[in-house]
Amino acid sequence: MSLYSFGLEPLSCHTWNKDRTQIAVSPNNNVVNIYEKKGKDWVKIHELSEHSGRITGIDWAPESNRIVTCASDRNAYVWTLKDGVWKPTLVLVRINRAATCVKWSPLENKFALGSGARLISVCYFEEENDWWLSKHIKKSVRSTVLSLDWHPNNILLAAGSADLQCRVFSAYIKDIEDKPGPTAWGAKMPFGEVLLEHKECGGWVHSVSFSPSGDQLAWVAHNSSITVADATQGKEVTQLTVDRLPLLSVLYVSPTEIVAAGHDCCPYQFTYKGPGALEFVKKLDIPKQSSKGGLSAMQLFQNLDKRASEEESIELKTLHQNSITQLCVVSGEKAKVEKYSSVGLDGAMVIWEFKH
Repeated sequence: MSLYSFGLEPLSCHTWNKDRTQIAVSPNNNVVNIYEKKGKDWVKIHELSEHSGRITGIDWAPESNRIVTCASDRNAYVWTLKDGVWKPTLVLVRINRAATCVKWSPLENKFALGSGARLISVCYFEEENDWWLSKHIKKSVRSTVLSLDWHPNNILLAAGSADLQCRVFSAYIKDIEDKPGPTAWGAKMPFGEVLLEHKECGGWVHSVSFSPSGDQLAWVAHNSSITVADATQGKEVTQLTVDRLPLLSVLYVSPTEIVAAGHDCCPYQFTYKGPGALEFVKKLDIPKQSSKGGLSAMQLFQNLDKRASEEESIELKTLHQNSITQLCVVSGEKAKVEKYSSVGLDGAMVIWEFKH
């Protein structure tokens, strides 16, 4: 694993290009910085500055090489690289509250955008008028949409929101795609159809992630819980509450293994083997060894006076020194992730290796 610091500003979100030589990060403001790996360093090569509000989501489509960004200014832009310059195209998202998250679909022919307007905009490109249009999923969403993830079939969309609920919708747009076949979640899939609605999440749903097959859905909520819904077992829900601070991001790294991270500043591994069998495996951080030098009596009392503790350092024993905001796959398929990355409020990005 390797740690790289992008400065003192917190990193709210990040995304990688196809071959993982470039990373786009937002330092908690209205610009996106694109860095390229040169030797051991990351060198800033582009700055995307079109938004007027804080950027809340970035996603980079690997095949079409387009970046979508959304922000609290209620706008979303699709960026394309033309002659070495990233050019923005405004998307007609039609929302009257801040956008909160954005995600390309697996086939990259549409993307979903969550917002504080209590709806999800599913945006697609209309050839005729040469613009990005959106259709709204409003059904039953009672509060801000905080997280999104696409099912591998490019049709189903999972959403976690601040109304303490997790849902799976159909985002089938008949103008641009063929009629979908049945899945374990359901067979009837008109646009906006609710295929799962779990009400008892116990807290804001910060992050959602489909399993590699798409038959399970994991989510983490603000009551320090991690939950898996299993479509192959009649949509049975298994919840595990951990005795740690709330998790903010969740990622499937194999058909049974899940990695989640959040306010505890380090990733944790969980395993799901079936209904009722969701278990905590281990902490994935290697704790730093604190070198205890001989403190003089005077230093000891000074520390006690200043920090109400005899410890000299105020550094955390984890790699990240503040909450982890987002996890991303770096290498390997979703069914067998070899490396994943995390960004945090400490302005650092860490690439972790996952041993299967």
